[in-house]
Amino acid sequence: MQRYPIPKPILDTPDSINESVSQIVTSEFAKNDMYAAIDFLKQYHGNRATYDAYRREIERLLQWGWLIAKKSILVLNRQDSQDYIEFCLNPPHAWIGTKKVSRFIKRGGIKTPNPKWRPFVATVSKQDFKKGEKPDKAKYQLSQKAIREIFTILSSFFNYLLLDEKITSNPIALIKQKSKYLQRRQQQASVMRLTEEQWKTCLKAVREMADQNPDKHERTLFIISILYLLYLRISELVASDRWIPMMKHFYQKSDGSWWFKIVGKGNKLRDIAVSDDMLSVLKRYRQTLHLKPLPSPNEKNVLLPKEKGKGPMTDSRHIRRLIQHCFDKTINKLREKKSFAEADMMESATVHWLRHTGISDDINKRDRPIAHVRDDAGHSSSAITDRYNDIELKERHQSAKRKKLDTF
Repeated sequence: MQRYPIPKPILDTPDSINESVSQIVTSEFAKNDMYAAIDFLKQYHGNRATYDAYRREIERLLQWGWLIAKKSILVLNRQDSQDYIEFCLNPPHAWIGTKKVSRFIKRGGIKTPNPKWRPFVATVSKQDFKKGEKPDKAKYQLSQKAIREIFTILSSFFNYLLLDEKITSNPIALIKQKSKYLQRRQQQASVMRLTEEQWKTCLKAVREMADQNPDKHERTLFIISILYLLYLRISELVASDRWIPMMKHFYQKSDGSWWFKIVGKGNKLRDIAVSDDMLSVLKRYRQTLHLKPLPSPNEKNVLLPKEKGKGPMTDSRHIRRLIQHCFDKTINKLREKKSFAEADMMESATVHWLRHTGISDDINKRDRPIAHVRDDAGHSSSAITDRYNDIELKERHQSAKRKKLDTF
Protein backbone atom coordinates (compact mmCIF):
# COMPACT_ATOMS: atom_id res chain seq x y z
CA MET A 1 0.00 0.00 0.00
CA GLN A 2 1.45 3.35 -1.06
CA ARG A 3 2.31 5.70 1.78
CA TYR A 4 1.77 9.40 1.17
CA PRO A 5 3.54 12.23 3.02
CA ILE A 6 1.22 14.14 5.35
CA PRO A 7 1.01 17.77 4.18
CA LYS A 8 1.38 20.80 6.44
CA PRO A 9 -0.46 24.07 5.80
CA ILE A 10 1.60 26.63 3.91
CA LEU A 11 -0.62 29.64 3.13
CA ASP A 12 -1.80 31.76 6.06
CA THR A 13 -4.25 34.64 6.42
CA PRO A 14 -3.88 37.75 4.23
CA ASP A 15 -2.00 39.61 6.99
CA SER A 16 0.47 36.78 7.64
CA ILE A 17 0.82 35.13 4.24
CA ASN A 18 4.31 36.51 3.56
CA GLU A 19 5.64 34.79 6.68
CA SER A 20 4.83 31.40 5.12
CA VAL A 21 7.80 31.57 2.73
CA SER A 22 10.54 31.92 5.30
CA GLN A 23 8.91 29.60 7.84
CA ILE A 24 7.97 26.62 5.69
CA VAL A 25 9.47 26.65 2.19
CA THR A 26 13.07 25.52 1.72
CA SER A 27 13.71 24.54 -1.92
CA GLU A 28 14.33 27.27 -4.49
CA PHE A 29 11.62 26.17 -6.93
CA ALA A 30 9.10 25.98 -4.08
CA LYS A 31 9.96 29.56 -3.09
CA ASN A 32 9.28 30.70 -6.66
CA ASP A 33 5.92 28.90 -6.55
CA MET A 34 5.07 30.51 -3.24
CA TYR A 35 5.91 34.03 -4.35
CA ALA A 36 3.80 33.53 -7.47
CA ALA A 37 0.88 32.26 -5.36
CA ILE A 38 1.20 35.10 -2.84
CA ASP A 39 1.30 37.77 -5.58
CA PHE A 40 -1.90 36.32 -7.03
CA LEU A 41 -3.72 36.02 -3.69
CA LYS A 42 -2.86 39.61 -2.73
CA GLN A 43 -5.48 40.72 -5.25
CA TYR A 44 -8.18 39.28 -2.98
CA HIS A 45 -7.08 40.59 0.41
CA GLY A 46 -10.16 42.82 0.55
CA ASN A 47 -12.58 39.93 0.08
CA ARG A 48 -12.00 37.23 2.69
CA ALA A 49 -14.49 34.71 1.27
CA THR A 50 -12.91 34.85 -2.18
CA TYR A 51 -9.41 34.82 -0.69
CA ASP A 52 -10.19 31.68 1.32
CA ALA A 53 -11.63 29.85 -1.70
CA TYR A 54 -8.68 30.74 -3.93
CA ARG A 55 -6.17 29.92 -1.20
CA ARG A 56 -7.74 26.48 -0.70
CA GLU A 57 -7.37 25.49 -4.36
CA ILE A 58 -3.89 26.96 -4.85
CA GLU A 59 -2.59 25.38 -1.66
CA ARG A 60 -3.86 21.95 -2.72
CA LEU A 61 -2.06 22.38 -6.04
CA LEU A 62 1.17 23.45 -4.34
CA GLN A 63 1.03 20.49 -1.96
CA TRP A 64 0.44 18.05 -4.81
CA GLY A 65 3.18 19.58 -6.96
CA TRP A 66 5.82 19.48 -4.22
CA LEU A 67 4.92 16.24 -2.42
CA ILE A 68 3.41 14.04 -5.14
CA ALA A 69 4.60 15.25 -8.58
CA LYS A 70 7.90 16.50 -7.14
CA LYS A 71 7.97 19.53 -9.43
CA SER A 72 7.23 23.23 -9.58
CA ILE A 73 3.69 24.26 -10.49
CA LEU A 74 5.29 26.67 -12.99
CA VAL A 75 6.28 23.77 -15.26
CA LEU A 76 3.03 21.74 -15.19
CA ASN A 77 1.72 20.48 -18.54
CA ARG A 78 -1.60 19.09 -19.75
CA GLN A 79 -0.92 15.57 -18.44
CA ASP A 80 0.10 16.96 -15.04
CA SER A 81 -3.19 18.86 -14.84
CA GLN A 82 -5.14 15.73 -15.65
CA ASP A 83 -3.18 13.76 -13.04
CA TYR A 84 -3.89 16.47 -10.49
CA ILE A 85 -7.65 16.43 -11.12
CA GLU A 86 -7.66 12.64 -10.79
CA PHE A 87 -5.80 13.04 -7.49
CA CYS A 88 -8.42 15.53 -6.20
CA LEU A 89 -11.23 13.14 -7.13
CA ASN A 90 -9.64 10.37 -5.09
CA PRO A 91 -7.18 11.83 -2.56
CA PRO A 92 -5.36 9.50 -0.16
CA HIS A 93 -6.89 9.16 3.32
CA ALA A 94 -3.80 10.81 4.80
CA TRP A 95 -4.82 14.01 3.00
CA ILE A 96 -8.46 13.96 4.18
CA GLY A 97 -9.74 15.41 7.47
CA THR A 98 -13.14 14.88 9.06
CA LYS A 99 -13.66 18.45 10.24
CA LYS A 100 -12.49 21.95 9.37
CA VAL A 101 -9.72 23.22 11.62
CA SER A 102 -7.46 26.27 11.71
CA ARG A 103 -4.41 26.03 9.47
CA PHE A 104 -2.11 27.45 12.11
CA ILE A 105 -2.20 27.45 15.92
CA LYS A 106 -0.35 29.52 18.47
CA ARG A 107 1.90 27.80 20.97
CA GLY A 108 3.78 29.99 23.42
CA GLY A 109 2.91 33.02 21.31
CA ILE A 110 4.43 31.45 18.18
CA LYS A 111 2.26 30.47 15.23
CA THR A 112 2.89 26.90 14.03
CA PRO A 113 1.22 24.59 11.45
CA ASN A 114 -1.77 22.72 12.89
CA PRO A 115 -1.00 18.97 12.69
CA LYS A 116 -4.73 18.20 12.39
CA TRP A 117 -5.16 20.27 9.21
CA ARG A 118 -5.72 18.47 5.89
CA PRO A 119 -6.19 19.82 2.32
CA PHE A 120 -9.46 17.89 1.85
CA VAL A 121 -12.34 17.52 4.32
CA ALA A 122 -15.00 14.80 4.36
CA THR A 123 -18.44 16.10 5.31
CA VAL A 124 -22.01 14.90 5.80
CA SER A 125 -25.24 16.78 5.16
CA LYS A 126 -26.96 18.63 8.01
CA GLN A 127 -29.79 16.12 7.91
CA ASP A 128 -27.48 13.09 8.17
CA PHE A 129 -25.41 14.75 10.89
CA LYS A 130 -28.54 15.23 13.01
CA LYS A 131 -29.25 11.53 12.57
CA GLY A 132 -25.85 10.76 14.07
CA GLU A 133 -23.88 10.05 10.89
CA LYS A 134 -20.22 11.07 11.07
CA PRO A 135 -17.90 12.15 8.22
CA ASP A 136 -16.11 9.16 6.70
CA LYS A 137 -12.85 9.46 4.75
CA ALA A 138 -13.76 6.38 2.75
CA LYS A 139 -16.90 8.13 1.47
CA TYR A 140 -15.17 11.37 0.47
CA GLN A 141 -16.45 12.70 -2.86
CA LEU A 142 -16.09 16.01 -4.65
CA SER A 143 -19.36 17.61 -5.72
CA GLN A 144 -19.82 18.94 -9.24
CA LYS A 145 -19.71 22.45 -7.77
CA ALA A 146 -16.36 21.72 -6.13
CA ILE A 147 -14.94 20.31 -9.38
CA ARG A 148 -16.08 23.42 -11.28
CA GLU A 149 -14.39 25.60 -8.66
CA ILE A 150 -11.09 23.75 -9.17
CA PHE A 151 -11.21 24.45 -12.90
CA THR A 152 -12.38 28.06 -12.51
CA ILE A 153 -9.95 29.12 -9.78
CA LEU A 154 -6.87 27.36 -11.13
CA SER A 155 -7.57 28.55 -14.66
CA SER A 156 -7.73 32.12 -13.32
CA PHE A 157 -4.48 31.55 -11.42
CA PHE A 158 -2.63 30.21 -14.45
CA ASN A 159 -3.98 33.01 -16.66
CA TYR A 160 -2.48 35.46 -14.14
CA LEU A 161 0.87 33.65 -14.34
CA LEU A 162 0.61 33.67 -18.12
CA LEU A 163 0.12 37.43 -18.23
CA ASP A 164 2.99 37.82 -15.79
CA GLU A 165 5.14 35.73 -18.17
CA LYS A 166 5.92 33.15 -15.50
CA ILE A 167 4.51 30.34 -17.66
CA THR A 168 3.99 29.86 -21.41
CA SER A 169 0.59 28.12 -21.40
CA ASN A 170 -2.36 27.47 -19.11
CA PRO A 171 -2.32 23.72 -18.33
CA ILE A 172 -5.84 23.74 -16.88
CA ALA A 173 -7.36 25.41 -19.95
CA LEU A 174 -5.98 22.59 -22.09
CA ILE A 175 -8.28 20.03 -20.45
CA LYS A 176 -11.28 22.18 -19.52
CA GLN A 177 -13.28 22.30 -22.74
CA LYS A 178 -13.86 18.58 -23.23
CA SER A 179 -13.36 17.52 -19.66
CA LYS A 180 -14.87 14.21 -18.66
CA TYR A 181 -15.09 15.43 -15.10
CA LEU A 182 -17.77 18.07 -15.54
CA GLN A 183 -21.37 17.05 -16.06
CA ARG A 184 -23.55 19.16 -18.31
CA ARG A 185 -27.19 19.78 -17.42
CA GLN A 186 -29.97 20.24 -19.95
CA GLN A 187 -31.28 22.97 -17.66
CA GLN A 188 -30.32 24.74 -14.45
CA ALA A 189 -30.71 22.82 -11.20
CA SER A 190 -33.73 23.71 -9.07
CA VAL A 191 -33.15 26.54 -6.61
CA MET A 192 -33.08 25.34 -3.00
CA ARG A 193 -35.69 27.34 -1.10
CA LEU A 194 -38.29 27.09 1.64
CA THR A 195 -41.80 25.98 0.68
CA GLU A 196 -44.74 28.23 1.47
CA GLU A 197 -45.64 26.20 4.57
CA GLN A 198 -42.03 26.15 5.78
CA TRP A 199 -41.66 29.90 5.34
CA LYS A 200 -44.97 30.72 7.05
CA THR A 201 -44.10 28.46 9.98
CA CYS A 202 -40.58 29.92 10.19
CA LEU A 203 -41.92 33.48 10.22
CA LYS A 204 -44.43 32.60 12.94
CA ALA A 205 -41.70 30.95 15.01
CA VAL A 206 -39.28 33.91 14.82
CA ARG A 207 -42.06 36.42 15.60
CA GLU A 208 -42.97 34.42 18.69
CA MET A 209 -39.29 34.34 19.70
CA ALA A 210 -39.06 38.13 19.27
CA ASP A 211 -42.25 38.75 21.29
CA GLN A 212 -41.12 36.47 24.13
CA ASN A 213 -37.51 37.68 24.28
CA PRO A 214 -37.18 40.97 22.38
CA ASP A 215 -33.73 41.83 23.76
CA LYS A 216 -32.31 38.73 22.08
CA HIS A 217 -34.60 37.83 19.21
CA GLU A 218 -35.74 41.14 17.71
CA ARG A 219 -32.33 40.96 16.08
CA THR A 220 -33.08 37.40 14.87
CA LEU A 221 -36.32 38.65 13.32
CA PHE A 222 -34.43 41.53 11.72
CA ILE A 223 -31.73 39.23 10.29
CA ILE A 224 -34.23 36.75 8.83
CA SER A 225 -36.30 39.62 7.39
CA ILE A 226 -33.36 41.37 5.72
CA LEU A 227 -32.08 38.10 4.22
CA TYR A 228 -35.54 37.35 2.80
CA LEU A 229 -36.80 40.82 1.82
CA LEU A 230 -33.50 42.31 0.59
CA TYR A 231 -32.05 39.01 -0.74
CA LEU A 232 -28.83 39.49 1.23
CA ARG A 233 -26.06 36.92 1.43
CA ILE A 234 -24.92 36.18 4.97
CA SER A 235 -21.43 37.50 4.11
CA GLU A 236 -23.03 40.89 3.37
CA LEU A 237 -24.28 41.23 6.95
CA VAL A 238 -20.91 40.98 8.69
CA ALA A 239 -18.11 43.52 8.74
CA SER A 240 -14.99 42.99 6.64
CA ASP A 241 -11.95 44.96 5.55
CA ARG A 242 -13.90 46.32 2.60
CA TRP A 243 -17.26 47.17 4.21
CA ILE A 244 -18.93 47.64 7.60
CA PRO A 245 -22.76 47.50 7.40
CA MET A 246 -24.13 50.55 9.25
CA MET A 247 -27.60 51.73 10.22
CA LYS A 248 -27.12 54.77 7.99
CA HIS A 249 -26.90 52.49 4.97
CA PHE A 250 -30.69 52.50 5.18
CA TYR A 251 -31.31 55.89 3.59
CA GLN A 252 -34.19 57.92 2.12
CA LYS A 253 -34.14 59.62 -1.27
CA SER A 254 -35.78 62.97 -2.02
CA ASP A 255 -38.85 61.23 -3.46
CA GLY A 256 -39.50 59.53 -0.11
CA SER A 257 -38.34 56.06 -1.16
CA TRP A 258 -36.08 54.06 1.16
CA TRP A 259 -33.00 52.14 0.00
CA PHE A 260 -30.24 50.02 1.50
CA LYS A 261 -26.62 50.31 0.38
CA ILE A 262 -24.32 47.28 0.54
CA VAL A 263 -21.04 46.02 -0.88
CA GLY A 264 -21.49 42.43 -2.00
CA LYS A 265 -20.01 39.66 -4.07
CA GLY A 266 -17.20 40.77 -6.34
CA ASN A 267 -16.73 43.92 -4.22
CA LYS A 268 -19.69 45.51 -6.03
CA LEU A 269 -21.66 48.32 -4.42
CA ARG A 270 -25.41 48.10 -4.96
CA ASP A 271 -28.53 49.88 -3.74
CA ILE A 272 -31.53 47.72 -2.81
CA ALA A 273 -35.13 48.97 -2.77
CA VAL A 274 -36.58 48.72 0.76
CA SER A 275 -40.20 47.61 1.28
CA ASP A 276 -42.63 48.96 3.90
CA ASP A 277 -42.47 45.65 5.77
CA MET A 278 -38.67 45.89 5.95
CA LEU A 279 -38.95 49.39 7.40
CA SER A 280 -41.41 48.13 10.03
CA VAL A 281 -39.01 45.38 11.11
CA LEU A 282 -36.15 47.88 11.17
CA LYS A 283 -38.15 50.17 13.48
CA ARG A 284 -38.90 47.26 15.84
CA TYR A 285 -35.25 46.27 15.90
CA ARG A 286 -34.02 49.84 16.52
CA GLN A 287 -36.51 50.28 19.36
CA THR A 288 -34.89 47.31 21.13
CA LEU A 289 -31.52 49.07 20.73
CA HIS A 290 -33.05 52.28 22.20
CA LEU A 291 -32.59 54.18 18.95
CA LYS A 292 -34.91 56.50 17.03
CA PRO A 293 -37.34 54.66 14.69
CA LEU A 294 -35.32 55.37 11.54
CA PRO A 295 -31.61 56.10 11.01
CA SER A 296 -30.20 59.48 10.05
CA PRO A 297 -27.48 60.01 7.40
CA ASN A 298 -24.88 60.88 10.04
CA GLU A 299 -25.63 58.02 12.44
CA LYS A 300 -22.58 56.07 13.66
CA ASN A 301 -24.32 52.88 14.86
CA VAL A 302 -23.38 49.59 13.21
CA LEU A 303 -26.14 47.40 11.78
CA LEU A 304 -25.34 44.29 13.83
CA PRO A 305 -23.31 45.05 16.97
CA LYS A 306 -21.49 42.25 18.78
CA GLU A 307 -23.34 40.63 21.69
CA LYS A 308 -20.21 41.01 23.82
CA GLY A 309 -17.73 43.82 23.38
CA LYS A 310 -17.83 46.76 21.00
CA GLY A 311 -17.97 47.06 17.24
CA PRO A 312 -19.77 45.17 14.48
CA MET A 313 -20.18 41.43 14.04
CA THR A 314 -17.29 40.09 12.00
CA ASP A 315 -18.08 36.36 12.08
CA SER A 316 -21.05 34.86 10.25
CA ARG A 317 -21.04 31.74 12.44
CA HIS A 318 -23.04 33.46 15.18
CA ILE A 319 -25.67 34.53 12.65
CA ARG A 320 -25.86 30.97 11.34
CA ARG A 321 -26.43 29.69 14.88
CA LEU A 322 -29.25 32.19 15.47
CA ILE A 323 -31.01 31.21 12.26
CA GLN A 324 -30.44 27.49 12.83
CA HIS A 325 -32.12 27.91 16.23
CA CYS A 326 -35.12 29.42 14.44
CA PHE A 327 -35.07 26.64 11.81
CA ASP A 328 -35.06 24.02 14.59
CA LYS A 329 -38.10 25.68 16.16
CA THR A 330 -39.76 25.65 12.75
CA ILE A 331 -39.05 21.94 12.26
CA ASN A 332 -40.59 21.16 15.65
CA LYS A 333 -43.69 23.19 14.82
CA LEU A 334 -44.06 21.40 11.49
CA ARG A 335 -43.89 18.04 13.24
CA GLU A 336 -46.47 19.20 15.80
CA LYS A 337 -48.77 19.96 12.83
CA LYS A 338 -47.96 16.47 11.46
CA SER A 339 -46.32 18.04 8.39
CA PHE A 340 -43.61 15.40 8.58
CA ALA A 341 -42.49 15.63 4.94
CA GLU A 342 -42.06 19.41 5.23
CA ALA A 343 -40.12 18.99 8.48
CA ASP A 344 -37.82 16.35 7.00
CA MET A 345 -37.07 18.53 3.95
CA MET A 346 -36.28 21.50 6.16
CA GLU A 347 -33.59 19.52 8.00
CA SER A 348 -31.35 20.36 5.03
CA ALA A 349 -32.17 24.09 4.94
CA THR A 350 -29.32 26.60 5.15
CA VAL A 351 -29.22 30.36 5.71
CA HIS A 352 -28.80 30.92 1.97
CA TRP A 353 -32.24 29.41 1.36
CA LEU A 354 -33.76 32.63 2.77
CA ARG A 355 -32.22 34.65 -0.07
CA HIS A 356 -33.43 32.08 -2.60
CA THR A 357 -36.92 32.10 -1.06
CA GLY A 358 -37.20 35.89 -1.17
CA ILE A 359 -36.12 36.05 -4.83
CA SER A 360 -38.39 33.16 -5.84
CA ASP A 361 -41.43 34.60 -4.05
CA ASP A 362 -40.99 38.03 -5.64
CA ILE A 363 -40.81 36.52 -9.11
CA ASN A 364 -43.40 33.76 -8.84
CA LYS A 365 -45.94 35.16 -6.37
CA ARG A 366 -45.63 38.94 -6.59
CA ASP A 367 -44.86 39.18 -10.33
CA ARG A 368 -42.02 41.58 -9.64
CA PRO A 369 -40.13 42.43 -12.86
CA ILE A 370 -37.07 40.26 -13.43
CA ALA A 371 -34.87 43.33 -14.02
CA HIS A 372 -35.84 44.82 -10.64
CA VAL A 373 -35.13 41.57 -8.81
CA ARG A 374 -31.86 41.16 -10.72
CA ASP A 375 -30.54 44.55 -9.63
CA ASP A 376 -31.62 44.18 -5.99
CA ALA A 377 -30.13 40.67 -5.81
CA GLY A 378 -26.84 41.80 -7.36
CA HIS A 379 -26.99 39.29 -10.21
CA SER A 380 -24.70 39.94 -13.15
CA SER A 381 -27.41 39.06 -15.69
CA SER A 382 -31.14 38.41 -15.98
CA ALA A 383 -30.35 34.83 -17.00
CA ILE A 384 -29.20 34.12 -13.45
CA THR A 385 -32.34 35.69 -11.98
CA ASP A 386 -34.52 33.76 -14.42
CA ARG A 387 -33.39 30.51 -12.75
CA TYR A 388 -35.77 31.38 -9.91
CA ASN A 389 -38.78 31.44 -12.24
CA ASP A 390 -40.43 28.06 -11.71
CA ILE A 391 -43.74 28.79 -13.45
CA GLU A 392 -42.65 26.94 -16.59
CA LEU A 393 -41.53 23.92 -14.54
CA LYS A 394 -44.90 23.80 -12.75
CA GLU A 395 -46.72 23.95 -16.08
CA ARG A 396 -44.50 21.20 -17.49
CA HIS A 397 -45.22 19.00 -14.50
CA GLN A 398 -48.96 19.61 -14.75
CA SER A 399 -48.99 18.59 -18.41
CA ALA A 400 -46.98 15.46 -17.58
CA LYS A 401 -49.26 14.59 -14.68
CA ARG A 402 -52.17 14.04 -17.06
CA LYS A 403 -50.32 11.46 -19.16
CA LYS A 404 -52.00 8.02 -19.22
CA LEU A 405 -50.54 4.57 -19.61
CA ASP A 406 -53.77 3.39 -21.24
CA THR A 407 -54.50 5.58 -24.28
CA PHE A 408 -57.59 3.72 -25.59
